[in-house]
Amino acid sequence: MSFFEIGIFAPIHNENIGTLWRSAYQLGAAGIFVIGKWRRSQASDTARTMLEIPFRNYLNWENFLQHRPVGSRLVGIEMGGEPLASFQHPTQALYILGSEANGLPDYVQKHCDHIIHIEALRDSSYNVAVAGSIVMYHRFLKSPGGAL
Repeated sequence: MSFFEIGIFAPIHNENIGTLWRSAYQLGAAGIFVIGKWRRSQASDTARTMLEIPFRNYLNWENFLQHRPVGSRLVGIEMGGEPLASFQHPTQALYILGSEANGLPDYVQKHCDHIIHIEALRDSSYNVAVAGSIVMYHRFLKSPGGAL
């Protein structure tokens, strides 16, 4: 069975959570999550995706590791990793983005099965919701029936 979820480690801006939630729904995610910060509704989620796919909140990294789906692969999205263009997405994946200001801490990256980055013409630092959306779109394109 193929599935994926995407989340942000210690997000700063609520708008990014809502934007990521909407993109996750559009691109087939089973759910989204936040590690280390509680948020319920998101003003930027104009499609009301909270009624379509679940939002999970984990108090900290250890809590996330204890409750992640069995068999899922952790994919960190951070500058300096494997280029997204050549990445083969795992069948069962949990994509983890770092906060807008601090990225993914080293101790989180050490638990990841893969670290990927998104190439750019200029600065490779993207808005967190945009970065997540690009990765999900890439997964969509690489999935059977994804490329129209």
